[in-house]
Amino acid sequence: MKATPRGGEEASERSPLITAFSWGRIEVSGRTFKDVRLYPGGAEEWDWRKTGTRHDPGIQLADVEDLLERRPKTVVLSRGMELALNVPRGTIDAIRARGPEVIVLPSQQAVAEYNERRLREPVVALIHSTC
Repeated sequence: MKATPRGGEEASERSPLITAFSWGRIEVSGRTFKDVRLYPGGAEEWDWRKTGTRHDPGIQLADVEDLLERRPKTVVLSRGMELALNVPRGTIDAIRARGPEVIVLPSQQAVAEYNERRLREPVVALIHSTC
């Protein structure tokens, strides 16, 4: 499903806007997610089971690897509302080695940072809405 353009922008040019965020709920382009992967032109459920991700050791390179093919300037990674989701140094270093800036923040701050950056640069994000 193609994202609805806002303000005349092409859906494929920018990552979609997060329009609502609360514990266990992320709204993007009229769809609701618990955890979401965002990229220029779209959003999809972030299914941790695909890569075996758990709170510890945390976000794996495999969680974001295909998103790096979109050549983002920035990758925003959220740690959860209570910072329970870890982000290993190895994941950060592997992403940076491919060129993008990596920003790791608590989820509320990650949403704000992502929404602001999406207006000016190619950005991808992994947003966790609970713990």
